[in-house]
Amino acid sequence: MTEIVFLVLSAAIVNNVVLAQFLGLCPLFGSSQSSRTALPMAAATIFVLVVAGLTTHLAYQAVLVPLSLEYLRLIVFIALIAATVQGTEMFVRLASPVLYEALGIYLPLITTNCAVLGVVLLAIEDDLNLVETFFLTIGAGAGFSIAIVALARLRERIQEDAIPPALRGIPIAFITIGFMALAVQGLKGIGS
Repeated sequence: MTEIVFLVLSAAIVNNVVLAQFLGLCPLFGSSQSSRTALPMAAATIFVLVVAGLTTHLAYQAVLVPLSLEYLRLIVFIALIAATVQGTEMFVRLASPVLYEALGIYLPLITTNCAVLGVVLLAIEDDLNLVETFFLTIGAGAGFSIAIVALARLRERIQEDAIPPALRGIPIAFITIGFMALAVQGLKGIGS
């Protein structure tokens, strides 16, 4: 049980996919203008991470390894991630057209979110079992959510401050994410 808790906390905080590994920056910057768009993107990313993590693990262990087709994992993983995102997009469009409109282009961008692919590849490289993969994806999704919601809240507050025109928008968001990443780097080595 301790290993699972450590895996989740490590993935969420110390090895945060955004702040420590710098994966998934496109949807992070695109959906963090406000908390209104950051929260649904965080939820959708968690869902896609978990489903993609489990399906890619099962496909790898049940199909690719027994058939000695491990070299096809990247192609298979990308196809499974794309299918998961398309299913999620269709569900969101039917369940909440307002949310679908609010997310706009950023929901399909989860397909190209390298954080999703990075996490599923990390699970395979670390030879995690299905349960460990599930908790790794939960932790990575929580870490992505922490980063996107924190950045959105900070960007909302920063917009009210006197920022030089050259730094408004994405430049100040990059600076903010840089400071957030520095804070996470300070946690490296805890638990060693």
